[in-house]
Amino acid sequence: MQLAAAQLEAHLQKGLKPLYVIHGDEPLLAQEAADAIRAAARQQGYTERSSYTVAGAHFDWSAVLAAGGSLSLFADRQIVEIRIPSGKPGKDGSAALQQIAEAAVGNDSTLTLVLLPRLDKATRTGAWFAALETHGVTLPVETIERAALPQWIAQRLARQDQRVKGGEEGQRTLQFFADRVEGNLLAAHQEIQKLALLYPAGELGWEQVEAAVNNVARYDVFKLSEAVLGGNPQRVARMLDGLQAEGEAEVLVHYTLAEDIRALKRVKDAMSAGRPLPMALRENRIWGPRERTFERVLPRLDDRALARLLRAAHVVDGIVKGLKQPDWPASGWQALQRLALMLCRACAVPARG
Repeated sequence: MQLAAAQLEAHLQKGLKPLYVIHGDEPLLAQEAADAIRAAARQQGYTERSSYTVAGAHFDWSAVLAAGGSLSLFADRQIVEIRIPSGKPGKDGSAALQQIAEAAVGNDSTLTLVLLPRLDKATRTGAWFAALETHGVTLPVETIERAALPQWIAQRLARQDQRVKGGEEGQRTLQFFADRVEGNLLAAHQEIQKLALLYPAGELGWEQVEAAVNNVARYDVFKLSEAVLGGNPQRVARMLDGLQAEGEAEVLVHYTLAEDIRALKRVKDAMSAGRPLPMALRENRIWGPRERTFERVLPRLDDRALARLLRAAHVVDGIVKGLKQPDWPASGWQALQRLALMLCRACAVPARG
């Protein structure tokens, strides 16, 4: 059974299941979900806890299998945690996890908690994960997307009886907060806790938040695509500055931008050849939020605009590899900024007059 993170609290109030699987790449949310399960387990008499981290192909699964059937003299209920940082348990681990999943049914003396990173579709459809999902509760920990971050911050502030001002100032405060912590949810959590220490419960003004919140954003080069195709030049410029400061490779940033341009061109060409847009997107492996972005952007881009962007991407490819190009900045980062903003402007929603 799959459970959304937002449903966990209500689920735990109804009683515990013997097997839980948390998977995702957001450490804060994964930790909070695991802590909630552990706290509920302690309240129900699971007083003993053992933990195993699966590392390397030669991990000894026999100890994990034995743990589920062994209790100390001082406890009649236990928690067994299995961490698999790679998300790949291997052949022996796959068999062991299927055995653990089957043994969990009806077992009220052992609560098994399996902790995994984000899993791809092929892994989620594998035999061992299917067994865990069939016999236990799986909890995918989804990343908080940038558009949802202000609301997430507001909800976290409300937990500690704080809130921003209403209206435009409050929205501006939340957007500022989100800009400062983007890509670093653990830091966002720490900054929210700091506000509880600095200020009493109640309303927070812009000046209070601005003075308290550090710039702890962490930028992911693959999130740059979201900002560029979303037509948000301020966010694009901020992300490029952050990526440069963090030492990201220029060639990787260029690849991300160029691949977006090439993907747009491939889909456009497929449509010109008579393919319906949904089919053209599927054939080019464009799906999810990216699919919706392409559906919005493609009608704005004609063949001339895409040809211009492709030429620019080719020019910048040379610049980041050390070549000089007429009428272009010599700096790789400046050239990347120019290319990113060209694509960003082409994708932007036209202002209403």
